[in-house]
Amino acid sequence: MTLIDLFSGCGGLALGFKWAGYKTLLASDVDHNCEKTYTYNFPNVPFITSDLRALTTAQIQENLKEPADVVVGGPPCQGFSLANKNRNKTKSDPRNELFYEFVRVVTDIQPKAFVMENVRGLLSMQKGAVIKLMKTEFENAGIGYEVAYKVLLASDYGVPQTRQRVIMIGIRKDLNTVPVFPKKTYTQPVTVWQAISDLPQIEAAQGTENMVYPYASKNAYQSFMRQDSRIVCNHVAMRHTQRVISRFKVIKAGQSLAHVTPEHAAVKRGNPKEKSKIVFSQNNQRLHAEKPAPTIAASFQSNFIHPYLHRNFTAREGARLQSFPDTFVFQGMRTKMSWEKGLSQYQQIGNAVPPLLSYAIAKTLRETLLGTKQLHNTLF
Repeated sequence: MTLIDLFSGCGGLALGFKWAGYKTLLASDVDHNCEKTYTYNFPNVPFITSDLRALTTAQIQENLKEPADVVVGGPPCQGFSLANKNRNKTKSDPRNELFYEFVRVVTDIQPKAFVMENVRGLLSMQKGAVIKLMKTEFENAGIGYEVAYKVLLASDYGVPQTRQRVIMIGIRKDLNTVPVFPKKTYTQPVTVWQAISDLPQIEAAQGTENMVYPYASKNAYQSFMRQDSRIVCNHVAMRHTQRVISRFKVIKAGQSLAHVTPEHAAVKRGNPKEKSKIVFSQNNQRLHAEKPAPTIAASFQSNFIHPYLHRNFTAREGARLQSFPDTFVFQGMRTKMSWEKGLSQYQQIGNAVPPLLSYAIAKTLRETLLGTKQLHNTLF
């Protein structure tokens, strides 16, 4: 089956669909670093770097060598508003428009199905009115779609992370079938330590872009992550000051910056003699080794501390917690300063749909559309 990947990011959705037997015909995202990562890992997939509002359906169709069965994407909807009843064409928040651009492509292309991924908070926006409006828009797109949505928990599908996401699936009405969501495939969640314990145990400021595996894989998840990989990439630890390392040393599993004594508290930016009064519960949180990770967000480079070492996670460790295999190499700057343009490797990883979650969705959708069942529900 074939796929168009919009708001593609670095390619988490596309990778899961690839594992489920789909061929991506075209990908598009506005970020140039996402393009670098995507084209490195999917060299045969045409990529258009553009805001979807500036990308016409005709331009999309010009790049398709065959019809698309499915359109997928995660349009940003955090700023969505119902204030403008005229299809939210207001310029006050471009994220209003991006959802409608996604609907526009589905309406014009008329794929057999679409999949839209978004944050769980979408369900409660404007007391549930936003998600209902979105469902109605897709139900009326072209000849119309049978639409359903559900919150899926990533750890139910092998991802070592308690990430929750809203998944909306639509199937074209003339196909006379309804969306089906994947059943839970893993009763025992993969833990942080099961995910990363075979990687080089480097300290702060250590690591190189290409490293050898110091240990054999220790479980099925690690074996799957290492399949066809001979080296470890993107595994360079951040540089920390001695003051920060001293703070990390007193933070126990499950604790964060909110639990440290005043001597280890964060200081104000630009005024190291004064303590910061802004403390977030996830800042410098040391993860439990024997539990799945919390949501790996775009800011995870400073959110979490390694279970045993006194440093933040590397990009590769974050990728493991997102279920990206070691053969998937991230491009662009490792971290970024506020004034730099483009998404860093950490941000690309945190923004992505975990490929194992994507695989579960893609496999179930394929079975629904083709009326077939596969014997094997898991990849590891």
